[in-house]
Amino acid sequence: MPLIRTRGPHDPLPSEITSPELYHSRRAWLQRTAAGAAGLGLASWAQREAFAQGMPATPPGKLAKLPGARSGVAGALVNDKLTAYGDVTTYNNFYEFGTDKSDPNRNAGSLKPRPWTVSIEGMVAKPLTLDLDALLKLAPMEERVYRLRCVEGWSMVIPWVGYSLSEIIKKAQPLGSAKFVEFTSLADPKQMPALRAGVLDWPYVEALRMDEAMHPLAMMVFGLYGEVLPNQNGAPLRLAVPWKYGFKSAKSIVRIRFMDKAPTTSWEGSAPSEYGFYSNVNPQVDHPRWSQATERRIGEDGLFAKKRATLMFNGYEAQVASLYAGMDLKKNF
Repeated sequence: MPLIRTRGPHDPLPSEITSPELYHSRRAWLQRTAAGAAGLGLASWAQREAFAQGMPATPPGKLAKLPGARSGVAGALVNDKLTAYGDVTTYNNFYEFGTDKSDPNRNAGSLKPRPWTVSIEGMVAKPLTLDLDALLKLAPMEERVYRLRCVEGWSMVIPWVGYSLSEIIKKAQPLGSAKFVEFTSLADPKQMPALRAGVLDWPYVEALRMDEAMHPLAMMVFGLYGEVLPNQNGAPLRLAVPWKYGFKSAKSIVRIRFMDKAPTTSWEGSAPSEYGFYSNVNPQVDHPRWSQATERRIGEDGLFAKKRATLMFNGYEAQVASLYAGMDLKKNF
């Protein structure tokens, strides 16, 4: 039988400790049952692990440098304290490498970020296949400090390096009939051992409405903290869509496809009552199993510290609210 524990007033919710998706995994359920109350300490795992390993707040300098100019995009530079590099790179969701927060850091060494190509196809005037070097040269690199809010209730502040996704979209010249942009991640069992676990119907697929994808804040990311992306953070390129929950920011992208109808995204297809297409950060719309009204900042808030109030659109309301004018955000969650 599962070990039953009464949660104290300051204990983190289980959703803050282990991803909600694990709820659907029999294997993960058995692991959580065996772990019992010990699992409640996972909320501060990243902080303890970074301290134990002597990880600095800045990169260790083992990856190639990728500097970016200070961004001039409105809302691209928040004043929040940066999350330490050690936390950003050791506390991750990247289920292709495992479902525990520590698994991507441990297992993503098998990913080969070069050579790498991205196909751009669908409803476009100029279908393209671009290698990583061409993508890196497509537009000037910028550094943008974005908030990252995870659907599980934790958050980070990360200095990404890249440029607006719109730069790639304009290169492909989408047709007027293209209303959505779909992103497909790599799915190679040789490089990504956890694909065999069958947590999702791989490959991982995400999508944005065209006006969302064209918004200046929607970012194609190639690095963080002034270096190229570590494997566990989605190397060699990923999305950052800061007003949406983190799972919308697809990692290790190999295909961008333009479509006239909204595709079914991975988590939407897996659990449509829990994960909608839009997935905008909204403190007024709770997940079916927990509140979204507050969050815990990784590396900053201790286990017993008061949580932060979650901001509408993750604090980017002034920049993006007009995209959803007139929409019922509870229905279109």
